[in-house]
Amino acid sequence: MPRIFDYGELEEKDYLELGFKSGLEIHQQLKTQKKLFCRCPAGDYYEDYDAEVLRHMRPTLSELGEYDGTALMEFKTRKEIIYQLNNRNVCTYEMDDTPPFELNLEALDIALEVTLLLNCNLVGELHIARKQYLDGSIPAGFQRTTILGTDGWVPYKDRRIGIRQLGLEEDACREVSDRGHRRVYRTDRLSIPLIETVTYPDMRAPWEVAEVAELLRELARATGKVRTGIGRARQDVNVSVEGGTRVEIKGVHRIPYIPRLTHFEALRQANLLELRSELHKRGVTKQTLRSNSIEVTEALKNTAFSPIRGALEREWRVMAVGLAEFKGLLSFPLQPRRDFASEISDRVRVIACLDELPNIVHSEMMDSPLTATEWKKVGSALKAKKDDAIVLVWGDKKDAETAVGEIIIRAREAADAIPNETRQAFPSGINGFERILPGPDRMYPDTDMPPVPLSEERIERAKGRLPLLPWQRRAYYRELGLPQEIIEDLVTDKRAPLLQQALETLPLQPILAAVILSQTLKSLERKGFPTARLRDEALLDLLRRFTDGEFAREGFPDILKLMSTEDWRPGETIAKLGLVKLSDEDVREIVQIVGRVERSLDPQDLEKKWRYLMGVLMAELRGRAPGEKVASFLREVLETGT
Repeated sequence: MPRIFDYGELEEKDYLELGFKSGLEIHQQLKTQKKLFCRCPAGDYYEDYDAEVLRHMRPTLSELGEYDGTALMEFKTRKEIIYQLNNRNVCTYEMDDTPPFELNLEALDIALEVTLLLNCNLVGELHIARKQYLDGSIPAGFQRTTILGTDGWVPYKDRRIGIRQLGLEEDACREVSDRGHRRVYRTDRLSIPLIETVTYPDMRAPWEVAEVAELLRELARATGKVRTGIGRARQDVNVSVEGGTRVEIKGVHRIPYIPRLTHFEALRQANLLELRSELHKRGVTKQTLRSNSIEVTEALKNTAFSPIRGALEREWRVMAVGLAEFKGLLSFPLQPRRDFASEISDRVRVIACLDELPNIVHSEMMDSPLTATEWKKVGSALKAKKDDAIVLVWGDKKDAETAVGEIIIRAREAADAIPNETRQAFPSGINGFERILPGPDRMYPDTDMPPVPLSEERIERAKGRLPLLPWQRRAYYRELGLPQEIIEDLVTDKRAPLLQQALETLPLQPILAAVILSQTLKSLERKGFPTARLRDEALLDLLRRFTDGEFAREGFPDILKLMSTEDWRPGETIAKLGLVKLSDEDVREIVQIVGRVERSLDPQDLEKKWRYLMGVLMAELRGRAPGEKVASFLREVLETGT
């Protein structure tokens, strides 16, 4: 029987019984000034555009004279691709109208650091390859990519997770829309350098996949040289079960989605294997599957079902497909709210581009939108037998023909094996068909780019820049006595190396330095102050001036605001704000003067007086006197009257 369990209902032993295996492909943008193979600025995103380019993609033969399956699938969709170009961040290279520039060495150095952190074996020289992409996400039809290291590892619990390889490549376009036969992309993300970290399928339960993804995320961010935010890091998750095959869940933007996605994909494959077994019991195999199709437009010309009536108004065709011995199997459940008919619908939506849902109806629907008389007419036209299943699909001539072919192909696959696919992730945890999984035929050498040697000098420089690893950072911060919530913020904070440098060179309290360099800067950034532009050298100088007694710690926020917006140096900013630190005598005198106001306040509520007067005093003394000293002097004045 099909098995549909919600995530959390299965234990580790259940996944072991399924033969659950999963690996990761993590794509992480690098924080470089320029793109990977041209000199356009990287990381600038725009919603406006200056021009549009129209292209149609066609597959090409590999070096071995073969076509990649994904390329052939995309060709069947007959998509026209529209690129929206902004002249501030795109050039003729991205449109494949000029050759590539030299490899961005800033990107290479960052990628090399991460490769070393992953304990990979470095290659002797980089060989640039072309990876074919016929979905239109790259205007050239291929992505330039190279491998820096192989066979690395990271520690996880009591074992190691193997790293198959780390590659350096260019990012693809941002998809704007995909309707019918037209797909629209924006090119601002195109060619931004990114690294692809590929693990071995060493994870044995859904939660392990998420935990390893988080570990690799922390490791890359430890360099402080990767981009963060939605879309800057994306996870592809590979899943299989015993007897199944590798299926890739594409573009998972949030790590918390991973456990449910991998759980339901494992169940989908287990249920597809049960479906195959049932087909084999009925004598249906890939070779023996019997199917037929016929146009039934005339038979349904008076139907009340609105999608088909709309199709008839467009002068579309309605096609019926008969699948012998499939009775009861189109409604075979695979995932929550998804059955085998959903798999067929996905193929029709993606490949035939019939994306107005519902795009099919079938003879096993619980609440059929067609009458019994209409189904009888369709069955008679097909000469269907009692154990056959019927699928109806509608579209223009070419799309309907493509849809019929895909319905039969997917039924034949069900009797053979779980197809190698790329699946689309949905936030609920279920997934849907996106494309056929690419094969090795999509890769071939790039004759425009010479090999790039990895010199020992470059490798040694990279080794000298390596940060503490995330687990090493946690141990270091615990030794400093920092609270756990601050520790977790700092593990992936780009300013973490600066914190370590500051604590090693200046007489600072660890918690104060950690709060300033992590929480205060992030808080100001959220309020719209561009603190990301502050250079480490300027921040270190500011901390030094604080330890020298030039201002009180309450002055940090105001100083950082002006430094980020006005691009002033620390000394200049302190002077313009008038944050000259006062002596204890001056502070006491100001407190005594303000304290006289207490005579006009309610003499019975000392705490209320203190809070009110602290507000008055700190408005005047913030950044020029420590808050704790002002508080102490004020309590003394209120309690003694002097």
